[in-house]
Amino acid sequence: MRKKAKRNNRKGMGTVEIVIIIAVLVALALVFRAGLSEYGEKVMNFCFDDSKIESAF
Repeated sequence: MRKKAKRNNRKGMGTVEIVIIIAVLVALALVFRAGLSEYGEKVMNFCFDDSKIESAF
């Protein structure tokens, strides 16, 4: 009976584990918020820079 009960408890990730993972990701995003914002701004400026577009005509 005990072996069967232990086997039923291992059915993948539970709600608590998912909440902990989300909390860690949010905490990391808050800690590195300034760096992530700068990086995102640099990427957007690079992607949407009109001076890099050459005219075909």
